[in-house]
Amino acid sequence: MMIRTVSRLSLSLSLCLFAPFVSAESGLTAQTSSQTSSQTSSVSAAQGTESVLSKVSPLSKTLAQYSLDRYGSEMEQSLAELVRFNTEAIPGLTPDTNPEFIGFKQALKTQAELLGLDYADHGYVLLIGLGEDRGGGANKLGIITHGDVQPANSTLWHQSPYQLDTQSQPGKLIGRGTEDDKGPIVTAMYAMKALKDKSVKLNRRIELMVYLAEESDWQPLKVFLKDYQAADMNITIDAEYPVVTAEKGWSQIKLTIPEPKVKAPNFDKPQLQHFSGGSFASQIPQQALALIRGADSAMVSRLQRAAESQQGMRYDFTLDFDSLEIAANGKSAHSSTPEDGVNAVTHLAALLESETFAPSQSALTLAFINEMIGLDLYAERFGELGYSDDFMGPMSLAPTVVEWGQGGTSITLNLRRPIGKSPETLDKQLSAALVGWQQSQGVTLVDVSSYWGEPKVMDKAPHLQTLLNVFAEFTGITDPKPVAIGGSTNSKLFPNALSFGPAMPGVEYTGHSEHEFITREQLQLNLKMYTAAMVELAVNPGAKLPR
Repeated sequence: MMIRTVSRLSLSLSLCLFAPFVSAESGLTAQTSSQTSSQTSSVSAAQGTESVLSKVSPLSKTLAQYSLDRYGSEMEQSLAELVRFNTEAIPGLTPDTNPEFIGFKQALKTQAELLGLDYADHGYVLLIGLGEDRGGGANKLGIITHGDVQPANSTLWHQSPYQLDTQSQPGKLIGRGTEDDKGPIVTAMYAMKALKDKSVKLNRRIELMVYLAEESDWQPLKVFLKDYQAADMNITIDAEYPVVTAEKGWSQIKLTIPEPKVKAPNFDKPQLQHFSGGSFASQIPQQALALIRGADSAMVSRLQRAAESQQGMRYDFTLDFDSLEIAANGKSAHSSTPEDGVNAVTHLAALLESETFAPSQSALTLAFINEMIGLDLYAERFGELGYSDDFMGPMSLAPTVVEWGQGGTSITLNLRRPIGKSPETLDKQLSAALVGWQQSQGVTLVDVSSYWGEPKVMDKAPHLQTLLNVFAEFTGITDPKPVAIGGSTNSKLFPNALSFGPAMPGVEYTGHSEHEFITREQLQLNLKMYTAAMVELAVNPGAKLPR
């Protein structure tokens, strides 16, 4: 899933923006954390209240409250059942051969059928529907989600990430997929169930799509969509509120730092023998590791003093004779919001920057990270690569995987790019920046590659204002505006697709992190808003509950 760098969010309650880039049109500036806390409390108090100038139908409000009253607890139990399956992509296996996916499919099928919804398994794509399929995109409302998840390091969780944890932090539902995207799946199904219970007449079939490789491979979905009649009005529930109308392009640079050619080893200086960190491409690394030969207690003392100035970082130093191991621990986050994390790779590199090491691939890796990236988030040091768009915000750049190997150290940089530069321009600027660094270091990088995903603006969808109205009604936030995010969702593959939740603006998105959760309060609010959105978009205008 792709989440959040936001601009042009104008709220009457001045809700805190979570990125430092704001359109001049909004007239807003970033708020302090204390302001955010008080405003969030105000928003919470306003949730569910009646609006004097409500633009949402009475039927929507009635069914939204019914869905919560009837299914609030049951929905949580269904989420626990889906979380227990580790639906992480495994090379060589498909959703039809991976036992975890097979179990997930069966659990989802059972839940759908118990709720009276139709279910169809198309391999990588599951369709869960309510209402008659009359054919044609104009007769359907599409709800787009995914059931696969990113890897989780179980050693960094209070309990298994595949067991819904409701006790460690009261009020939070902790587990891999709770926010991205298993929580949204069960929320959508129970919203559909509420409409079915009340026998409201649909003018559009509601079709929930659960794709099973969103985090790893979009190609099977592209193939499926060639023969599938997609709805002409779609909602993706894989991002945030109020409504997302622009997504940056998921992008990547990969390169390998080789072992430098030296005439003879230099044993007069400490040797940085190993430098690595990160787990997967779209996560800000929580852990990093360095191994130094030729260290002493004086070096340890220097590094410990320097570490005290790094907020959010924890280090473990283990000195065994002259061998020093440094284990760095920061904070993981979705790589589209690097500001929400504390990158262990860049901070460990910064910690070691003042030390002098003998030439090695790890020493070169350290130099590359410090000189080309540093602690910056937006490619400020990477030649002319960085840029920004007034609405979508700046391009972000983060080293997410650094993997040491005998043939060199491979580095993966994850970027999220806005509109404003072509792939050709970016490749030229990338090449110029790398050429300059290689010349300064007297080294030739290996296996350099780049991928520039397309950013997309989706601001003409006919249901945009309707979704904004629903958000305003159930949060008490008046006059919300569309936002742009750093993530990249399947919205890009569908006509008139807008992202609507599940995360609130100004609140850290935890998908892809090692502390993923959704609050019980947010899950329940989502149920109300998804129910209301379905009524507003798929039920005959002016409809009333059958007597």
